Amino acid sequence: MPSFEVSGNFVPKGDQLKAIKALSQGVFAGNTHQTLLGVTGSGKTFTVANVIANTQKPTLVITHNKTLAAQLVQEFRTFFPKNAVEYFVSYYDYYQPEAYISATDAYIQKEVQINEEIDRLRHAATAAVLTRPDVVVVASVSCIYGLGSPEFYRKGMLNLSLNEDINRDHIIEKLISLQYQRTNILSRGKFRVRGETIEIVPAGREVIFRMEVFAGKLDKIFEFDLVTGKKLSTLKKVLIYPAKHFVVPNSVMTVAIEKIKKELKESVQKFEKEGKILEATRLSRRTRQDIAMMQEVGFCSGIENYSRYLSGRKQAEAPCTLLDYFPDDYLVIIDESHVSIPQISGMYKADQARKKNLIKHGFRLPSALDNRPLTFSEFEKHLGQVIYLSAT
Repeated sequence: MPSFEVSGNFVPKGDQLKAIKALSQGVFAGNTHQTLLGVTGSGKTFTVANVIANTQKPTLVITHNKTLAAQLVQEFRTFFPKNAVEYFVSYYDYYQPEAYISATDAYIQKEVQINEEIDRLRHAATAAVLTRPDVVVVASVSCIYGLGSPEFYRKGMLNLSLNEDINRDHIIEKLISLQYQRTNILSRGKFRVRGETIEIVPAGREVIFRMEVFAGKLDKIFEFDLVTGKKLSTLKKVLIYPAKHFVVPNSVMTVAIEKIKKELKESVQKFEKEGKILEATRLSRRTRQDIAMMQEVGFCSGIENYSRYLSGRKQAEAPCTLLDYFPDDYLVIIDESHVSIPQISGMYKADQARKKNLIKHGFRLPSALDNRPLTFSEFEKHLGQVIYLSAT
C-alpha cells in the first residue's frame, strides 16, 4: 500500500524541525486544533508536508482562492512526487448565478463557462480520495458546496478485469448510466464502440481505455495517451468512475422524481391560492422540463437544485461535499486561516438570500434551498484534526 514520502531533495532546518515535531506529536495525541504561525517564506508548507509524512493521513488543504490553491498544489507535488496531490476548485471560468431582482422584474439566468480541465481535475481528486490512502487534495472553499453522494459515486463505478464474462451491450448501458456520452470522436467523458471494441476517455484522466471483447469475455485492456495516441500500458483491470458527480441509480431517480412532482403540485396550488398565476405557470413549466430530461437521460441543467431528493436527504439536512469523500480519520490544513475561515463562514447566508428570492417568484421549488454550501457549524462537524496556518 502506498505511503507518503517527502522528496529527499528537501531537508528541514532550524525552527522547522521543532514545528514538525510538535505538530506531529499533537496529531498523534489526538489534538483537534493546532496553529502554525510563520512569516511568508518561512517554509510553512514544507513543514506541514513533513507532518503529513509523519502521520500518514489523507489530507485536505483548504485555501481562499484558486491562484493560491494552484501554487500549493505545485509545492506539494514537489514534496510528494510519488503520491497523489490533487487540485479541487470551482470549475467555472465565468459564473453568473441564477437570480431575480424584483424591483426591476429582471430574471438573470444562470450563465457559466466551465473549464473542462479543472472539471477533469475535480474528478481526479474525488477518484484519488476514494482509492488511495496517500492523497493530498488542495481545495478552495468550493469544497463546502454540494457535490453529490460519494456512496452513489463509489457504487456507480465500473470495475472490469481481464477474462471475466462480459456482455458488450451491458458495458454500453452501464457507461450511459454513468453519464458517459457515446460518440465517434473521443474526448473526456465520452466513449465509442467499433464492433467488439469499446474505447473510453474517463472523466478524470487524459487517457483512452481500449477494451476488446472476444467470445463473451474481456480479452484485452489497453491504455493510450489521449493526445498522442501512444500506447502507455497493457492492463489487467480498469476502474471507470462516473462522468459526473451527480450520478443517481435508476431506483433512486424514480423515487426522487415522484417526490419532485409532489412538491411541484403543492407549490403550484399554493401560488394559485394566493392568486399568483404567473409564478405558478413559470414554476410548473420549468420543473416539468427538468423532470422530462431526468427521465430521458438521467440528467438536466441545474440538477443540483434537486439534490435533496437525489441524495435521499431530509429537509435542511447538510449536503454531501468533498469532505464526505474523505475517510473518517483525515487531516485538514487551513492555509491563510485568518482569511479562509471568515470566507467559509460567510458563504451560506449569501446563497440562501438569493435562493429564497427565486423561490418566492416561482423560479425554483422550495427544496432548492438544500442545494447550498455548508453552514460553518456543519463544516466544523466534518472536521477531525485541523492545523491552521497563518503569516499574521
